[in-house]
Amino acid sequence: MAKATKDFIEYLIKHLVDKPDEVDINVINGEKTVVFELRVGDGDMGKVIGRNGQTAKSIRIILAAATAKNGQRSILEILE
Repeated sequence: MAKATKDFIEYLIKHLVDKPDEVDINVINGEKTVVFELRVGDGDMGKVIGRNGQTAKSIRIILAAATAKNGQRSILEILE
């Protein structure tokens, strides 16, 4: 499940940023939690976070919905 979710989030992020080749998502699977570590290119951080964090919040909501049906919790970490 994490692979399909990762692919979807990667697709979504790549269409938001100017440098899609620099998008990298690392998935860390825990027992009840899946952590998605997101790295983007220089200058694209603002596009992923959005005004007042609204874009990042929306992405996190999508992640939560995708992983909740498997009884897991998801965390999106946006790293520099």
